[in-house]
Amino acid sequence: MYIKGKDVLTDAVIEGLQDKKASHIVVADLTGIEDTVCRKFIIAQAGSTTQIHALAISVGDKVRQLCQMRPLAVEGMRQAVWVAMDYAEVIVHIFLPEERAFYDLEHLWADAELTELPDLD
Repeated sequence: MYIKGKDVLTDAVIEGLQDKKASHIVVADLTGIEDTVCRKFIIAQAGSTTQIHALAISVGDKVRQLCQMRPLAVEGMRQAVWVAMDYAEVIVHIFLPEERAFYDLEHLWADAELTELPDLD
């Protein structure tokens, strides 16, 4: 379960996403699953490739500011239909709606504890 204030990195990522109006944000807590690549997936949706760029930059800026961290890797910025940002313990996925539906990470990690965050207006 995601509880604001318990995890500074997760909070920073979510704040960066919400600052640029990401939608359908889901936090997948993988800590109860053996042999996972990270503790959490944070999955978000954007309405355009331009918004994906803005979201990725916002997340990077917010995590640098609040956690003094840079991602280990960022993939997908060129096409900007699915950007993945690897912070070791947390991996951020920012999708266009079609790609999100196709890859369906929430279903892939269905045994994870999923927390859906309300969209901000």
